[in-house]
Amino acid sequence: MPDIINLLPDSVANQIAAGEVIQRPASVIKELIENAVDAEADEILVWIKDAGKTLIQVTDNGKGMSPTDARMSFERHATSKIKKADDLFSIHTKGFRGEALASIAAIAHVELKTRARDNEIGTTVIIEGSEVKRQEPTACSQGSSFFVKNLFYNVPARRNFLKSDAVETSHIIDEFQRVALAHPDIKFTLINNNNEVYKLEKQTLRQRIVSVFGKNYNEKLVPVEESTDYIKIKGFVSKPEYARKTRGEQFFFINHRFIKSTYLNHAVVKAFEQLLQPDTFPSYFIYLEMLPHTIDINIHPTKTEIKFEDEKTIYAILRSAVKRSLGVYNITPTIDFDVEQTVNISPPKPGEPIKVPTIRIKEGYNPFNNPEAHNAIKNARSYDDWQSPLAASFIETEKISTGDGSVNTQANTEAEQEVVQASMMSSDTDEVGSELPITSNFQIHKSYILSHLKTGVVIIDQQGAHERILFEKYMKELTQQKSYSQQLLFPVMLEFPLNESTRLNDMLPDLHQLGFDISVMGKNTFNINGIPPEMKETEIKETIEKILEETKQYSNLSTGKKEILAKILAKNSAIKRGQVLSNEEMQHIIDQLFSCEQSYYSPGGKLTLITITLEELEKRFKS
Repeated sequence: MPDIINLLPDSVANQIAAGEVIQRPASVIKELIENAVDAEADEILVWIKDAGKTLIQVTDNGKGMSPTDARMSFERHATSKIKKADDLFSIHTKGFRGEALASIAAIAHVELKTRARDNEIGTTVIIEGSEVKRQEPTACSQGSSFFVKNLFYNVPARRNFLKSDAVETSHIIDEFQRVALAHPDIKFTLINNNNEVYKLEKQTLRQRIVSVFGKNYNEKLVPVEESTDYIKIKGFVSKPEYARKTRGEQFFFINHRFIKSTYLNHAVVKAFEQLLQPDTFPSYFIYLEMLPHTIDINIHPTKTEIKFEDEKTIYAILRSAVKRSLGVYNITPTIDFDVEQTVNISPPKPGEPIKVPTIRIKEGYNPFNNPEAHNAIKNARSYDDWQSPLAASFIETEKISTGDGSVNTQANTEAEQEVVQASMMSSDTDEVGSELPITSNFQIHKSYILSHLKTGVVIIDQQGAHERILFEKYMKELTQQKSYSQQLLFPVMLEFPLNESTRLNDMLPDLHQLGFDISVMGKNTFNINGIPPEMKETEIKETIEKILEETKQYSNLSTGKKEILAKILAKNSAIKRGQVLSNEEMQHIIDQLFSCEQSYYSPGGKLTLITITLEELEKRFKS
C-alpha cells in the first residue's frame, strides 16, 4: 500500500493558518492595532479604503523594529513575547502567538516601513503571498507603518464570502472601538475613504466612552468600582431607564483585553433584577484587572474567550459591585424609614371655624334606569364586552333590592335575553373569510378570534394572523418597488452609534421601500419623517434597533435580508395579544388572512388558526 500522508507546502499551511486568524478585514485591523499597542505607541492611525478590501494602513509611533526583526516578524511562530511554555500563564501583552503577520502576508500584498528608536535609518519589507519580494533601507519616522493591499487576492473563494462594504466597515469600527475603549491613554484616529470617522485624544475613561458613542451617553452612565485582593473592577453601567430592546453597548475587558462572556453578562443582568422592563438590556463598560496566572487567554484563536480559575467568586463580586453602585446613585427603589407613613393633615389655625362635612343626595336617582348600561349590553360583540362594569352592573340587578325591599328582575331578564340573542346569532355561510354577520365573530381573552363555520368553528391567533398578513404585504412592497408612508406631524430624531449608523445609511433604500421616510441629519443622527401605516410612532426606535441587530450579518439586498426586514416589521407592527378588537377589525383580519398565500402559519412558523369540527365537539361531550 503506497504512503498517502504528505507534508503541506508552507504556502498552503500559511493560508490555512490565515483562515483561523484572518476572517475579514476587521481581523487584520485588530491584529495590527494590538501590535501597535504592544509596541508602546501613544498615537495610532488607521486608514482604510473600500472597507479594507483595497487598502488597510496602520501607523504607530512605537518602538519600531530593527532590520532583522522586521524580516523575522513575518515568520510563523516568531514572537518576542514568549520564550518558554510557562510564559503562556503570565501574559501581559495582546498579540503573542507569532501568527498574525505571517497569516496576513500569506493572503495579501504587505509593505512594512519601520524604524527603531535608536536607529537613524529604517527598513522596508515587501511581501506578497508569503514570498519576500524586497527588503531595503529607507528613510521613515520612528515606529511602524503597515500597508495591507488586495486582501485575499490569492484566495478568491474567501474574498467572495465578504459582505458589503457597509457591513465590513461596521465590523472594522467594532474592532477599533474595542481597542480604543481598552486604552483611553492612547490617541486613536480612524479614516475611511478619506473621511475622518474618529479622532480620539488621550482621555479619561468616561471621556473616551462619550467620545466613541456620543455626548448623550454622559448622562446615562453610573460608575462602578470595587477592589479586592483577587480582582479589581471599575467602569460604568447605564441607568435602567436607558436600557435598550436589543443588546446595545456591552463591553468586558480583562487586563485591557476585550472579551466576551455570557457568564459575566448574567452577573450584570442579575444586578439589574426588578429594575429593567421585560426584554430590555443594559449597556455596560466593565474593566477587570486580575493576575495573569488566574486566567487562561489561550483557549480561542481570536483570544476573545477566557477561562477563569475561580469564576464563581468573580461572578459574586461583579454582581455585588454593580448592584451597590445602582443603590449608591439612587437608581434602585428605596423606602425612607425616617418618614412616618401617615396622612399629613395640617391642624386648624386658632380661631378658624371648623367646617362640618356635608352629604349631597341626588333626588330621583334610579340606579336601574341606566341607558348607558343598556346600550353596553345591546352592542356587546365579545366576551370581554359582557364583562365591562356597565354591562355587569346591569346584568346583576336581580341581586340588588329596590327601595321598597322587592327585587327588580325585569331589567335582568331583558338584559339576559339580549345577551343570549347576541350570542346565539350565527351564520349560514360555509367558508371563513366570506361575508359573515356582524355578530359571528367573538374575541376570547383578548387574544383569539372565534368564528362560526357550518361544519364547526375556527379559532384564530390574532397576533400570528396579523403578522402573516403584514409579512406578505411587506414582501410584495420590497419586490414590486411600491410602498406607502404615513407622514409624522413632528419628525422623530434618533441617534445611533457609528457602527449602526453606517449600516443604517446602507439600508435606507430598503427601508424606503417599506414605507419609511428617513433623512440623514449628521454623521450619527437621522430624522424619521414617515413610517409604514401600520406602525405606531412609539415603536419607531425599537423597530429600527431590531432591524440593525438582526441584519448585521447580511450583505446586500438578498432574499434572506428581505425576509428578515419583513419579519421584523411585521412582528413589531402587528396587533398584540391583549388588544381588544371590534367586530369589523376581527372580520378584516379573517378576510385578509385567507387571501394570503400561506394562511396557516405565521412568519415564525407557528400556527395561525385551528379548526374544530362538529364531530370533534360531539366526541368531547360524549366522552
